[in-house]
Amino acid sequence: MIKYFNLKGINDSFEPQLSEAVQRVIASGIYILGPEVEKFEKEFAHYCGCSNCIGVGNGLDALTLILRAYRKMGIMQKGDEVIVPANTYIASILSIVAAGLKPVLCEPQWESCNIDPDRIESLITDRTKAIMPVHLYGRVADITEIGSIAKRYGLKIIEDCAQAHGAIYNGKRVGSLGDAGAFSFYPAKNLGALGDGGAVTTNDDTLADTVRTLANYGSKKKYENLFKGVNSRLDELQAAVLSVKLARLDKDNERRREIAMRYISGISNKLVVTPRVDNIKQHVFHIFPIFVQEREKLQQYLIEQGVETLIHYPIAPHKQQAMPEYAHLSLPITERIHREELSLPLAPNMSEKEITTVIEAVNSFKG
Repeated sequence: MIKYFNLKGINDSFEPQLSEAVQRVIASGIYILGPEVEKFEKEFAHYCGCSNCIGVGNGLDALTLILRAYRKMGIMQKGDEVIVPANTYIASILSIVAAGLKPVLCEPQWESCNIDPDRIESLITDRTKAIMPVHLYGRVADITEIGSIAKRYGLKIIEDCAQAHGAIYNGKRVGSLGDAGAFSFYPAKNLGALGDGGAVTTNDDTLADTVRTLANYGSKKKYENLFKGVNSRLDELQAAVLSVKLARLDKDNERRREIAMRYISGISNKLVVTPRVDNIKQHVFHIFPIFVQEREKLQQYLIEQGVETLIHYPIAPHKQQAMPEYAHLSLPITERIHREELSLPLAPNMSEKEITTVIEAVNSFKG
């Protein structure tokens, strides 16, 4: 069976450096807010092209803390609106709700599955304060058009970079394309920890300071609390692991592109739609999605052929039980994506034989 993602195999490929890093942290006796976090924050800020990186507990916290910080800074008020793609993973939307703001769902482009800039302007009201582009599947959103709209209306751009570590747009990396970027280091990400972790990147020093304070119980000095904050800090162990993996991120992303191009050029089944990619160098293919009307039938067929797949994501956010206030919306593009999307195996440690097997299995599907 070709696993969807062989995480153990990925981590094994970083040995012995990974185990050495873990042992170094254990031996240090410092496990929270120590030199490993400081080192990784500097490395990742430099990598993304930002002056600030704040390590936090996870990707959801990263987004929520940015929005909460803007509220503390007086830039946003309770009930203000944030425009977000309707087909994102629900965490993007949950962060807006958790910050006391209102998500406004925007349809994506079918071709890219990213937020459609042509639909954003019609959703802007007097309460709109930000646009949250999500670089879904590791494909960069159209920041040029989004940026023009944001500038015209005085809106913040908050990038959800959870699936796009290292992706580049016009020579700049995600996380530096807007006012702030939020990253997840969930183990299966392109840059993954050995547990949960996240980060905020920004060139806004005031925002960075506010996020860091909120994430540390609202405190800059121990036992003195400026805000009603939370406990959301990247720990030393995960920071040390991420530093090891960051050194190889560009190489691993290049391998992902090679595999994606093999899929795009090799999959010829007329029942299957593969991603349209205009600039392969921009994207990092955290996920390789295909689209097929008979998704469940194809998924079962591929299992029988020895190929494991996943669905990202089977239920659209506005159809989730947790969000009844959005259930009335008609979002046909979003609903089609969630109805037809199937994710093929894609990882830097896949062999040529495995890639060929996946292609042949998809092409042999008759419906």
